[in-house]
Amino acid sequence: MIETAQATPDAPMTRRHQLGLPLSTPFNWLSAGFADTFRYPLSSLAYGLVVVVISGLLVGGLLELGLDYILFPALSGFMVMGPAIAVGLYEKSRRLENGEPVSLSAMVFVRAKSLGQILFVGVIMMLLLILWLRAAVLLYALFFGMLPFPGIHEIAITILTTPRGWGLLSIGTLTGGLFAAFAFAISAYSIPMLLNERIDAFTAMGTSIAFSWANRGVAIVWGAIILVLFLFSLATGFLGLIVIFPVIGHATWHAYRTMTQGKRMYDVQAETT
Repeated sequence: MIETAQATPDAPMTRRHQLGLPLSTPFNWLSAGFADTFRYPLSSLAYGLVVVVISGLLVGGLLELGLDYILFPALSGFMVMGPAIAVGLYEKSRRLENGEPVSLSAMVFVRAKSLGQILFVGVIMMLLLILWLRAAVLLYALFFGMLPFPGIHEIAITILTTPRGWGLLSIGTLTGGLFAAFAFAISAYSIPMLLNERIDAFTAMGTSIAFSWANRGVAIVWGAIILVLFLFSLATGFLGLIVIFPVIGHATWHAYRTMTQGKRMYDVQAETT
C-alpha cells in the first residue's frame, strides 16, 4: 500500500515523490520481475544470454589487448551501464502490462516514446563510465606509483594481503560506490520513463533523483539487492546473468510504475485540496 504525504500547493518538489514505501518494497519488485521473466521466458532468457555473451567478449577483449588493469573497474562499471542495457526488458514488461504481443525482436528494436532522449542518457552513462575508469587508473597510480600492472592474479593477492592494497581497496570501493550511486539515481527510473512517456532526458533524470532521494531507504535496499545479485553472477562466470539480468530489468520497470502510481495519487490529492 502506498501512503503519499499530504499534498499542499506549496509542498517541495520531493514531497511529490515521497511515497512512504516499506523497505520490503524492492522484494515485491523482484517478485514481479521474476514473474515477467517467466512469462514467455525464451525472450527474456535470450536477452540475458546476449548480455552474457557480450560481457564475455568484452572481458576477453580486455585481456587480449593487455588492458587487464582496467578489468576490475570495468566490471563494476557494468552497474553503471546496466539500466541502459535493459531497455528491451522494460519494453517486454510494458507490453505484458498493456496486453500487447511479446517478441524478442520487439525487445531489441524498441520503439520508445523518447528514443533520442534514451540515447542521450546512454551517452551520459558512457561518459560516467569512462570517468570512473580514469579515476580507477589514477587511484592505482596514487597507491602503487608508475609501476607496471603485475597481472590479475598478482594484483589480487597484493590488494588482499598488503596495507597498501587494503588502502586501494577501501578508497576504490568508496569511489566506485559513489559513481554507482550517482548512476543509479539518475538512471534507475528515468530510462523506463523515457521509454513510456514523451519527456526530455533532464526532466526524467531529475525525477529519478528526486524519487531516489525521497525514498532513499527503499533505494538503498534496492541497490543492495542488485549488487548482491551482480556479485553472485560474477561468481558464476557471468552465467547467472542469463536469469538475473532479466529479473532485475523487469523489476526495474515495476519500480518505475510504483513511482508513477505515487505521483498520480499525489496529483489527485493536490487537485482536491
